[in-house]
Amino acid sequence: MHVHSKRFILAAAAAVMAAFAAPAWSDGLMTIIVNDPSNPYWLTEGQVAQKKAQELGYQTKVSAHKGDTNTESQLIDTAITNKSKAIILDPANADGSVGSVKKAIAAHIPVFIINAELNQSGLAKAQLVSNNAQGAALGAQQWVQDVGDSGNYVELKGPPSDNNAATRANGFETVLGQYPDLKKVGEEVASWDRTQGYNKMQSLLQANPDIKGVISGNDEMALGAIAALKEAGKLKQVVVGGFDGSPDAVEAVKEGTLAYTVMQPVATFAAKAVEQADNFLKTGKTGAASEKQLFDCVLITKENAVKMKSPFMLPE
Repeated sequence: MHVHSKRFILAAAAAVMAAFAAPAWSDGLMTIIVNDPSNPYWLTEGQVAQKKAQELGYQTKVSAHKGDTNTESQLIDTAITNKSKAIILDPANADGSVGSVKKAIAAHIPVFIINAELNQSGLAKAQLVSNNAQGAALGAQQWVQDVGDSGNYVELKGPPSDNNAATRANGFETVLGQYPDLKKVGEEVASWDRTQGYNKMQSLLQANPDIKGVISGNDEMALGAIAALKEAGKLKQVVVGGFDGSPDAVEAVKEGTLAYTVMQPVATFAAKAVEQADNFLKTGKTGAASEKQLFDCVLITKENAVKMKSPFMLPE
């Protein structure tokens, strides 16, 4: 055999081996856009989706719109320019994000929605969200157990631009409305934010010093409320309930400052969305029975809080 042909065969064999040992980005780019990673919930969402995408052989880019539809629109433009194979998106606004999603679709990039739904179906290949109505009912039932069936209370709500805020508030109302002696004496929008929760709680307390409970649409607002109650020397006589299952909230449940939290299975559906995107890119189908998929929430109390070893995951 000539040296040249021997070299050629070796080179060909090396090329075949290189093809099999293809680098991690061989399946292209998956763009993951979350809301705001300063909140542990969205941080976990981005981290879990990224890890799953990398495991499946994709290059990843994770960015955040922080609830701003203009930023989101620019991030979608970047995803299109970067020739993303798929986009995993936690939308900024149920209505306002529709235009950005349509832009991606026009560029033949499939979009997979997580956590906060779009107000239009048939655009995203899948929408994977927590079962907020089920979670709110679960939380409100526990709240009544802890507060009792009479007394004055206040509510902290998420922003009106997020459907989850209304779904949770309605879920609370459905349960608490069954107790005529429970009176809601105040409510404030604190936009999922701890500082706003603290500030709004201070003004709610000034107006209603005799409350027995605070029901909150998320953990960050609840933790802000706890700080305000502590400062006012009222934490002992006021029950606070949260929603999300964030690490700080789980710690507060263990300490007894937060009565409970309702854990959203964000780690579960963030990974699942990436799997469905991968399925779709390979087979043209997500593998799920429907576009909209609901994942049940889990009540976290002192009893099971100790079992949580990683964020938003309760061992089976």
